[in-house]
Amino acid sequence: MWAIIMRMDTPVRLPEKHSGPVSGIPPVDIYGRGLRDLRISVTDRCNLRCRYCMPREIFGDSYRFLPSAELMSFDEIVLLTECLKGLGVEKIRITGGEPLIRKNIEALIARISAIGIKDIALTTNALLLSREKARALKSAGLDRVTVSLDALEKDTFQRMTGSSREPGQVLEAIDVAREAGFGPIKINMVVQRGINEHMILPMARHFRGSGHILRFIEYMDVGTSNGWSPRDVVPAAEIREMISREWPLKPLPRHYPGEVARRYRYRDGAGELGFIASVTEPFCGGCTRLRLTAEGRLYTCLFGGRGHDLLGLLRGGAGRDEIADVLATIWSGRSDRYSEVRKKFGQVDTDRREMWQIGG
Repeated sequence: MWAIIMRMDTPVRLPEKHSGPVSGIPPVDIYGRGLRDLRISVTDRCNLRCRYCMPREIFGDSYRFLPSAELMSFDEIVLLTECLKGLGVEKIRITGGEPLIRKNIEALIARISAIGIKDIALTTNALLLSREKARALKSAGLDRVTVSLDALEKDTFQRMTGSSREPGQVLEAIDVAREAGFGPIKINMVVQRGINEHMILPMARHFRGSGHILRFIEYMDVGTSNGWSPRDVVPAAEIREMISREWPLKPLPRHYPGEVARRYRYRDGAGELGFIASVTEPFCGGCTRLRLTAEGRLYTCLFGGRGHDLLGLLRGGAGRDEIADVLATIWSGRSDRYSEVRKKFGQVDTDRREMWQIGG
């Protein structure tokens, strides 16, 4: 297996003078990819310790997370969102850590909705999704909810999440989200060989006919703390074949260019499935995403390293036009295609941020 070294997300050197956003034309990166999606991490904290994201043996109870003063304020998040909307962003996903830990998150969603963003989604483990919170999020303008759930079996769920919580709590929260008017709800299952692959069929069986969309995600080498190995990956093709033997599937077209999940439906009409295969079926060529971390660093790839310090720019007194110009410059210089390189050469050595830091 080959190993190569990539340097990603080199901070942009700002020009001495700024002439404002580039001619009002949305920028494209060096591969011609436009900017469409923004993921905003609102906190680095989480109430679980999932083994593929924030393993408890490394990020235990004594781990020091960011103090509140080092987090982006809602005002700062909104300003950056307004600038990025002007550069082409149409969809926003709120992430963490666990985003529901951030106090009054519905107020931020209401402000983002007021900007005119077409689609606002939130990814959560749902353990803090009470009936009142779900209604507040819906009223604020949240369009969609994605729930992380890796197993229905108690022991496996607790092993995956590094916690004493139970999957029934997540299933109840999914029902609460449906009652609040969210739907269809996407259910994300990260599959790790030898840990929870035996849950693939039970998960499919449970959500068949539910109106929700179960999505299987290949175990990825995000960050450097989860002990990732190619041997631990269950390829999406293997998962599809396993399910198809039980319930035949039929492929569906993409909703839009750059959609990361490959969509299938049950031939008997019992619903839809998705497969996110960053490792075995890379989709870098259609990637239209930026990621903004809780401390205000911008990344042009999930597997990015150092990122670009926007919080320093904001708190240093930069004006709106200057910020928009910097954002356009960052996207125009983007050359990331980590998963395609990994697919071609094998595991890639990069200075990667952890998944909980960069928003998944």
